[in-house]
Amino acid sequence: MRGSDYDQSYLFCYVSPETFVPDHHPLRFIRAMVDEVLAGLSRAFGELYSPLGRPSVPPEQLIRALLLQLLYSVRSERMLIEQLRYNLLFRWFVGLQIQETVWDATVFSKNRERLIKGDIARQVLEAVVRRAIEMDLLSDEHFTVDGTLLEAWASKKSYQRKDTPPSEGTGSRGEILRRDQFESKTDPDAQMYRKSAGGEFKLCHMAHLLMENRNGLAVAGQVTTPTPQAEREAALEMLQRITRKSRATLGGDKAYDEARFVAELRTRNVTPHVHQYQGRSSSIDGRTTRHEGYEISLSKRKCIEQIFGWLKNTAMMRKVRHRGHERVEWMFTLALAAYNMVRLRNLSVQAA
Repeated sequence: MRGSDYDQSYLFCYVSPETFVPDHHPLRFIRAMVDEVLAGLSRAFGELYSPLGRPSVPPEQLIRALLLQLLYSVRSERMLIEQLRYNLLFRWFVGLQIQETVWDATVFSKNRERLIKGDIARQVLEAVVRRAIEMDLLSDEHFTVDGTLLEAWASKKSYQRKDTPPSEGTGSRGEILRRDQFESKTDPDAQMYRKSAGGEFKLCHMAHLLMENRNGLAVAGQVTTPTPQAEREAALEMLQRITRKSRATLGGDKAYDEARFVAELRTRNVTPHVHQYQGRSSSIDGRTTRHEGYEISLSKRKCIEQIFGWLKNTAMMRKVRHRGHERVEWMFTLALAAYNMVRLRNLSVQAA
């Protein structure tokens, strides 16, 4: 007899997506770490939501989904939702059972401001860093700092003259610069900037990263307006936020070889292991360069480029998908947490 095409199997589904995930899959280690981190943020999540009204999509699931987007280079949140509908690995990681309905992509937009207000990304990064400290994988006395440009989600055509001309400029002597007179109409926080003297001007944000030197883990991040002095100012702010020994070293490229910056580091009991600027007098003298640790810091400095490479290629931060420093910094910080999780997983495998 002819078989029926009527399917009622969904009424008797007793299989968990976890059964389809191999025991040694890399995401198992990351999922366990994410669950531990999010459990510690339960009170912070509770403060962001009202006790009244209908239950929302759990913020823990939203964070796990955004981490998947970064780890698997999913181009958009709509494509991420599409993956969640049929990808059992993604469903398991987020915490959705097979029979559960996936939420709409607009849920990310409606909840992003709430998560930004609670500074959840920074708390996730700090929790991962504390986990690295517990695993004795983090240095608290040797660090490296660097900055990079993130192309803004805005067209050059949107860079137009401001409606109200400025009365004072932001130049070193108070002169009015081009960035004081023009701004992007779609992303006012972005500025026209170029990486080098012969490079192309692009609308972009400047991202800053502080790395510890033992295993190349990110310990702090920040996004600012791109200016010549932004890298040095951000370095001092990030150093202020981290826990370190009374005596520490800070590596960096030649952009950090500036007299006032070097002097400020010394007042904070931080030895500046920055690359000496060629072509003019350097603020780094033989008191620093004669030590073996100076050469070690210069060699470790290259590891920070691996983090930037992962952020731009895997986490797709080369051209950001959000507008405004606040949103860009939130995603940048969450991407740093994702990188640290991957790095910790790899280090645990090596140790085994």
